[in-house]
Amino acid sequence: MFKKFLASVGIGSAKVDTVLQQEQYYAGEEVKGTVRITGGNTQQNIDSIYLTLSASYVREVDDKKVSATYALDKFRLTDPITIGPGATTEVPFSFVLPIETPVTFGLKKVWIHTGLDIKNSVDPGDTDYIEVLPSPLLSDVLEAVQSLGFRLRQAECEELPYRLRKRVPFAQEFEFIPVSGPFYRKLDELELLVFPQSARELSIMMEIDRKAKGLAGLFSEALDMDETRVHFTVTPADLTALPRQLEQVISKYC
Repeated sequence: MFKKFLASVGIGSAKVDTVLQQEQYYAGEEVKGTVRITGGNTQQNIDSIYLTLSASYVREVDDKKVSATYALDKFRLTDPITIGPGATTEVPFSFVLPIETPVTFGLKKVWIHTGLDIKNSVDPGDTDYIEVLPSPLLSDVLEAVQSLGFRLRQAECEELPYRLRKRVPFAQEFEFIPVSGPFYRKLDELELLVFPQSARELSIMMEIDRKAKGLAGLFSEALDMDETRVHFTVTPADLTALPRQLEQVISKYC
């Protein structure tokens, strides 16, 4: 009886450990792994084993930027099971990483949480961070921008206004600064807000931030009138001509 009480507060309770087959993934790729449950000091009934895939993003609250978490997907792996004292059981799983999963660039912003739902007890859990790589199409887009003399400064998930939301409340923004090439000292920065439609199609909103020139330019910058937004779609068929087309579009607003 005392062992059951201790297990109910997390002492000597069952433990869970998730082992992934790999640590790096592309959005749209299948994630495979195994959940290992080890029984504690007493028999416990587990109502369910579940996985939650989450990502962090930035939102504004009272004019301040705060970090928020969004569950991209959640999976129930089993029906109720019973785990005996010291016993071990393994549950294999697989799921497809949603196309909206943001690129991490080494930052711990996407993770898989494994939980055991145990009535009248502290639920044990395990958290595994994963690295999400840019898709081949997105990589080619980023390389096309960098070929024009831009350097990627940061990539961050930003909350979207309601009118732009579809499946998730955020989009990933890639912020570039010109360090050489035709736009050096002409632009302050170039931002790409990326909306993945599929593995072979990206919808992109590009924001061109011009450098202030003279007094009128300073007023425009203060009023955010120096920013121009351009919307376009990219597929693999567009890649060959993309650097030249980007240069032509950006040049219109310099």
